Amino acid sequence: MIELSSIVILGILSQWVAWRLKLPAILPLILIGLFVGPISTLFSEDGSKWIEPVWNGTKGLFPGDSLYSFVSLAIGIILFEGGLTLKRNEISKVGPVILKLISFAAIITFLGAGLAAHFVFGLSWKVSFLFSALIIVTGPTVIAPILRNIPLKKEISTVLKWEGILIDPIGALAAVLMFEFISIGDSNGYTLQAILEFGKIVIVGLSFGTTAALVLYFAIKKKLIPHYLLNVTALSVVLLVFVESDLFAHESGLLAVVVMGMVLGNSKLPNLKELLYFKESLSVLLISILFILLSANINIEDLMIVYNWKTVVLMVIIIFVLRPLGVFLSSINSGLKFNEKVFISWVGPRGIVAAGIASLFGTKLTLRGEPYAEYITPLVFTTVLVTVLLNAASARHVAKWIGVYLKASNGILIIGASEASRIIAKYLKNNGRHVVLIDNNIVNIDLAKSKDLDAMQANIYSEDLSNDIELSDIGYLLAMTGSDEINKYSLNKFKDQLGEKGAYRLISSQEIKNQDELSTDSIFSKKDDFINFSEVARDYPIIHEISINSKEEYLRKIDILNNEQKAIPLFVKDAHGVLHIICTLTKDFDIEKGFQLVYLGKPFDIEKMQIAEKKEVKE
Repeated sequence: MIELSSIVILGILSQWVAWRLKLPAILPLILIGLFVGPISTLFSEDGSKWIEPVWNGTKGLFPGDSLYSFVSLAIGIILFEGGLTLKRNEISKVGPVILKLISFAAIITFLGAGLAAHFVFGLSWKVSFLFSALIIVTGPTVIAPILRNIPLKKEISTVLKWEGILIDPIGALAAVLMFEFISIGDSNGYTLQAILEFGKIVIVGLSFGTTAALVLYFAIKKKLIPHYLLNVTALSVVLLVFVESDLFAHESGLLAVVVMGMVLGNSKLPNLKELLYFKESLSVLLISILFILLSANINIEDLMIVYNWKTVVLMVIIIFVLRPLGVFLSSINSGLKFNEKVFISWVGPRGIVAAGIASLFGTKLTLRGEPYAEYITPLVFTTVLVTVLLNAASARHVAKWIGVYLKASNGILIIGASEASRIIAKYLKNNGRHVVLIDNNIVNIDLAKSKDLDAMQANIYSEDLSNDIELSDIGYLLAMTGSDEINKYSLNKFKDQLGEKGAYRLISSQEIKNQDELSTDSIFSKKDDFINFSEVARDYPIIHEISINSKEEYLRKIDILNNEQKAIPLFVKDAHGVLHIICTLTKDFDIEKGFQLVYLGKPFDIEKMQIAEKKEVKE
């Protein structure tokens, strides 16, 4: 009981430490697991581990095949969750560089690491290429914490983010297929019967996964499952598919759950996001328990077999040869600069799926007596630790050294993706600014994306937006929703992380009535709240630029705009094309020749403006 509770407590503690230190969770999980497992034998009086998952095969927390069964089911659930995130439309949008990274570069890693493992360590070809298949995977859970606090160009963070998301299930699928290909071999080699058995595994896995996904989709769509049972039903179906598929074709369960996740993830299931949240939470708990168990199950002898110069050579080849080679060949004619390619080459940490599946497959093959199978787990764990430690410790310094670190966070986050927000965002993007819109309304998000704008569906009350990689270069925050409460909440919650260079919101209807209540963070106009903004955007969805050559001229034209019913001042554009936001209470602009006043609304009658200006001067 003490050991079981300790594993859960240490797992969640590791997750908290990772969040606090902004590190990938796998790093403290594996380190703590190694400490309470093999390393603890150096301190304990009788030389035993503090936490012993399996001891002499029949003793420990998980005697016999219990650990093997638990790891198999846990990895199955984790891979199902990964499959849910792999969407066809996202693959088609990420661009040729990312598609080449998850295909061409992955093949380079697979072939190169397999050859290196064979010739450096002398492993069999089968085990060498299983190892190389396992280290294809990077994964968002290891890349995200490394990049969250490094302001980078959007192109770099996007490439790294999507590579991690897409390669996770693809790499897992490659490792599963490679393992199954090894499993069907016999002492006489890969006979026709063995090849047919491999085909059977693939067919059963594909058919079971696809069928289960369609059945579950139909049941949810027809509301045959009550809402409160939805998540646990989905979990039970995943476990059922895993076990049943394995009964029909041994080792096909992992393939089946990956396929099931991919099919459901690409369906138009209304409850998909809720299901994904549940699986993510479950995965966090399973990962926390799993990696402490797996690390603790490693023996000192397992670590010692890779504690030599051969491991150093293998790591050098993987990190300094194969990764850069794959990145540079995948990014030919991509528009990425040399230093950007160097940084992408540097950030390639291996992740949770690699370590988890390695432990599972390593254990299976060792129990079967496969030669050199004992190298799988320690080699993959070493690769994970080295790459994560290296990237976590050096990514920020490397980014500064090679010149991809953004010294100024000039990106703009707009909360609320209404028509007015979309018009402003499009104008800002056309003027060279990185803009991201967020909204809880999927219709607004889809409309924004149709205009080629970066947009994400999010609830500001439940989402920690500061953790999103895509927002690493955000320095300005504009709250433009129809709710004054949400606008103020957004500023209070996110202005320190995402609005350090300026956090603003629309004026409220109450502030229009009582101008004494105006705040320094309100923007654009003293007379236009969300309703007025929406009406102007509906009637005159055009942004205009008019010249201003002095501060006096600027103030006069601002007053004219404020007297118009269908015109709202937005920005001042200086002679260098830099935009400066107009605050309700601030008119402290040094206006020079060549400046422009930017506004939304109906076109100005220039002659009328000039007459009004002359009349004002005479008076």
